[in-house]
Amino acid sequence: MATKPTALTPFAEFTASMPARPLPDAVLHAAKRCVLDWFGVTLPGGAVPPASLMLNAYSDVIGRGSARLYPSGRTTDARTAALINGAASHTIEFDDIYRDGIYHPGVPVISAALAVAEARRLSGEALLRGVIAGYEVSNRIAAAVNPAHYAFWHTTGTVGTFGAAAAAAALLGCNATQALHALANAGTLAAGLQQAFRAEAMAKPMHGGHAADTGVMTALAAKAGVTGAADILDGERGFGAAMCKYPDWDAAAQGLGEDWTVTRITVKNHSACGHAHAAIDAAMELQAEHKFAAGEVERIDAGSYGPAVEIVGSQTPTTEFEAKFSLPYCVAAGLSIGTVRMAAFTPERISDPDILALAKRVFVSKDEACDRAFPKKRSATVRIALKDGRTLERHAPTRKGDPDAPLSDADLSDKFRDLAGAIIGNAAALELEERVWALDRMDSVADLWAGFRDAAE
Repeated sequence: MATKPTALTPFAEFTASMPARPLPDAVLHAAKRCVLDWFGVTLPGGAVPPASLMLNAYSDVIGRGSARLYPSGRTTDARTAALINGAASHTIEFDDIYRDGIYHPGVPVISAALAVAEARRLSGEALLRGVIAGYEVSNRIAAAVNPAHYAFWHTTGTVGTFGAAAAAAALLGCNATQALHALANAGTLAAGLQQAFRAEAMAKPMHGGHAADTGVMTALAAKAGVTGAADILDGERGFGAAMCKYPDWDAAAQGLGEDWTVTRITVKNHSACGHAHAAIDAAMELQAEHKFAAGEVERIDAGSYGPAVEIVGSQTPTTEFEAKFSLPYCVAAGLSIGTVRMAAFTPERISDPDILALAKRVFVSKDEACDRAFPKKRSATVRIALKDGRTLERHAPTRKGDPDAPLSDADLSDKFRDLAGAIIGNAAALELEERVWALDRMDSVADLWAGFRDAAE
């Protein structure tokens, strides 16, 4: 590379190598899992605000280009598709997680990669390679800057910009110098404050859309010769200095291209903020074991790590957004109706007096052991006091869907079919699933959505 090596250099070189790098079958399979999960959460997310509103806002560019918007199947340019699909993929709070980085990589990475691959009519294998590039680069940066970064910043909006840029740069065939500049400009344009999801607003999914769009933009610009500050990560006024505490960039790049983080992705099992999942799992496991009804519960105490208390501790949600960020509501809904998926967040459920009354008897506090284990472990200890005098307790050391308790391919398919089938119909969902599993043999990703538009509209 022509510039002096910086913390970005190994990530840029890795990105440039992705089109021709030998990949283990397990890594390609993991990338397919990520793409399938992305479609599952994006299809319903694309049918509601903010994505549905953005479709109107960007009406002047809809129909121009060959990157698709989901679930309509309408086409636009790559940047607009990345923006709107990125927002859609982060709307229903069911998207994937890289636990060590407190980060949702699929939102920015796949939204950007698919938009570029469709716009350029690239192969399914090229798409998977772009996805892998984006996951590996951004997962490692996310782990390096957290948990300190997460005190104020929304990793999916900030670090996600690097992931989107890496994915797009790999798909565009950027060389190492071009990839460096794409990543450098991604770093200076990264944004996303946590205040955005501590209020009733549409800003949180917009973070993901902005990251995807910005990554595509910086990659396209770098391919055309636009340069960036190569030391944006490790410079004295750079990303690391400004947005976290003492990141170890050498450690972040160690094992790049050998130790694949994409194989350690959390697939969400509940349609709610991930900070609530361990408590949901523990409460529902206790109910399954001891056969009590929600109406028999006197009080629930959920001890977890600090961000769970801060972000999902509310007992009184009034909207779908607030309910997804309320551990008390999610536990109450799970015990009452047996699921914390989409059915738990209908207007009827959110106004159900029995669920809301139980939520007010669920108390969230910081458990020191859980807090020390964060972010490597997302754990919770739940104690349920029943009206008959019994007290039940369970510690969930992880969440169902985390790398140490993963969803199987069959579990993932069930989740996808449940979500996608409700939007495009069961037959179309099954066909789309088959095509995603065969991506590495697909000549053009345009074939992914062939024939589905009528079913979606």
